[in-house]
Amino acid sequence: MKLIAYYLPQFHRIPENDRWWGEGFTEWTNTNKAKPLFTGHYQPRIPYQENYYDLTDPQIREWQAKLAKTYGIYGFCYYHYWFKGKKLLEKPFEQVLYSKKPDFPFCLSWANEPWSRRWNGANNDVLMPQDYGEKKDWDEHFNYLLTAFKDRRYIKINGKPLFIIYRPLSIPQCSKMLRYWQLLARKNGFNGIFFVETLNGFHPLKHIDGFDASIEFEPHYTNAHKRYINPRLKNIGKDKGLCVLSYDKIWRSILRRTSIRPKKKIFPGAFVDWDNTARRGKEALIFYGSTPQKFTSYLTIQIQNAKKFYNSEFLFINAWNEWAEGAYLEPDQKFHYQYLEGVKQALKNNGYF
Repeated sequence: MKLIAYYLPQFHRIPENDRWWGEGFTEWTNTNKAKPLFTGHYQPRIPYQENYYDLTDPQIREWQAKLAKTYGIYGFCYYHYWFKGKKLLEKPFEQVLYSKKPDFPFCLSWANEPWSRRWNGANNDVLMPQDYGEKKDWDEHFNYLLTAFKDRRYIKINGKPLFIIYRPLSIPQCSKMLRYWQLLARKNGFNGIFFVETLNGFHPLKHIDGFDASIEFEPHYTNAHKRYINPRLKNIGKDKGLCVLSYDKIWRSILRRTSIRPKKKIFPGAFVDWDNTARRGKEALIFYGSTPQKFTSYLTIQIQNAKKFYNSEFLFINAWNEWAEGAYLEPDQKFHYQYLEGVKQALKNNGYF
């Protein structure tokens, strides 16, 4: 069983964020400004020993990889930001790629959504739009990815680099682009590319030719497609825009669901916690009630389900370091290393550690 954790690179300064959000902006800026919105609301989230790291520091990246490996994470799935040749937040991953350190497996997820001031990919007040272009643009993008695909650390399935696309329905010629990239991959000595679409909450479920598998991105997939009943918790979060739901109810619904697309490979998902107050304020979505003990129990069952119902060797966890969304495995001031210990215990419970 290979647990892969999504990895956010926005913990270093870039000129665009300085211009859009103010000088010195990083993900820690959002995280630090969060305020509790009701009694018992765990905000702000503070990293253990106030480790407000900068991902351009190679020692931090080594520490992360060592920590992840120690507790049973197989690899990181780095978010990749590409806007028709324009890159954002690329520096940490490029340093990992060209320095060959840390020696830790990885893959890429193309977060192909426009950047806006709402932090949720909505197409209003857009700061950086998406334009997918034509073949010459696809060539440029593929050639950039090729260096990563050739890296021995890159996660592959049957010799094919595993490449994830976050919002495939947003790409006008998606299937055509995938076919073209498959051709380029074979010309460059691969068996092809193992394309994976993300099942989340942005679009209705719809078949797109060219994908080998899907990933259930939790808790968004289950929440958006109404595969469970989870009314807002009473007497919590009285602001109209605030949505507070039960952590336990959505996890139970996740665990009851088996693959809904038997003809296509599906990789199951898991999530540590979810609370995007740091980004959305009083319009936040919060799954209330997470504890390390609950997470351990639910992850234990989801690992079982990955083998029993999905026949999958991979399980994707949201996330390694999404601090402004409350979805992180890294140690914090309240729980220290308990969520990481939960990962290790869940693997042990299934005989994998």
